[in-house]
Amino acid sequence: MPVALSISLPLVMAVVLIASGVAKLRHPDDLRGWRDLGVPTALQRRWLLQLHPWGEIVLGIALALLGGALGLIAAVIAVVLMGTYTVLIVRTLRRTPDASCACFGEPAPVTGWTVVRNGWLTALATGTALTIWANPLWGGAVIAAGGSWLWLLALAVAAVTVFVVVLRGTEDAAAVAPSAGATASEALGTSDNELDYVRSRTPAVPVTLGDGTTTTLRHLTQERPLLLLAVQAFCASCQHVITHVDDYRALLPEVDVRFLVMEEPNDTILASSNEPQTVHDPNHYVGDSLTDGLRTPTAILFGIDGLLAGGPETGADAIDSFVDDIYESLHGTRPARE
Repeated sequence: MPVALSISLPLVMAVVLIASGVAKLRHPDDLRGWRDLGVPTALQRRWLLQLHPWGEIVLGIALALLGGALGLIAAVIAVVLMGTYTVLIVRTLRRTPDASCACFGEPAPVTGWTVVRNGWLTALATGTALTIWANPLWGGAVIAAGGSWLWLLALAVAAVTVFVVVLRGTEDAAAVAPSAGATASEALGTSDNELDYVRSRTPAVPVTLGDGTTTTLRHLTQERPLLLLAVQAFCASCQHVITHVDDYRALLPEVDVRFLVMEEPNDTILASSNEPQTVHDPNHYVGDSLTDGLRTPTAILFGIDGLLAGGPETGADAIDSFVDDIYESLHGTRPARE
C-alpha cells in the first residue's frame, strides 16, 4: 500500500468535512431542509441539527490526527456518513426533481452532479478506511507526513481551494437569490415597489392536483407566481374566499390563483381539474413546511424565483386586502372596490 495514500486520503477527507462543517455554521439549515431531504423523522431534532456541523468538524480533525484502530473507527464513521448523504440525495432526486440541499451550507439544487460528487466523497471515505490504519495512533496522517513539507504544502493548497469553492459558492448563491425585504413585484417579475418582507424558500413538498397527478409546490411556481388559498368546503369563514376566487383571478391575471385543500381530489367538492387546478395536500406537507399548520381561510403568495413573496394572511378581510396589495405592487394603484 503506497504511503502516499495513507497520508493524502485522510487529510483530503478531513479538509472536506471541516469545510462542510464551517459552511453549515455560516449558513445554518433548518428542520424543513432536513424534512425535504428525507432525513428520518426520528432524527429531525433541532439539537441534532445544531450539532451536525460541529460533528463534521470533529470527525475531520479525527481523520487528520488519528491512525491505527482509532483512525479506522473515525474513517468507518465517515464512510457511513458519506454513504448516508449519497442515499438521501439519490432518493430526493428521484422523489422531488427540483429539490435542494444545504450540503455545503447555502441551499443548492439537487442534480445528477450532486449524486456524482457525493459518490466520489463516499469512495474517498472508503479509501481512507482502507489506509488510515497505517498511520500513527496519535498524530495520524499529520505525523506520518513528517518532514515531507511538499505533501503538507499540496494539501494546504487543496484545503484553501475547497474553502474558496465552498464559501464562494454559498456567497454567489446568496447574491443571486433576492435578499430579505425583497419586493413582491421583483418576485413576480414586474416593477419594484417596496415591500418589507423576510422571504424563505418555497418548500419542494409533494402535492396532488385536481386531476390526480403529483407534482411539487416549487414546481408549480417555476413559470408563474402562485397565490394559494387554503380553504375548506364547509368552513363558514371560507365561503367569501371561495365565492370570490374568480374575482381574484380576474384582478390578478399574471398570477395562478389556486385553492389549497387538505383532502384528496375524490374527497372534496372543491376539486377541479380545470386550470388552474386545485392543489391537494392531505398530509399537510405545505402547512407544516411553512408554519405550525395553516388555518382556513389563508392566502400565501409564492414568487417565480423559488421564494415566498407574501403571506400567510388569514381571514377573509385580510385576504381581500392582501389581493389588493398584490395588485398595487403589480400596477402601482389599488383596485377599485364596489
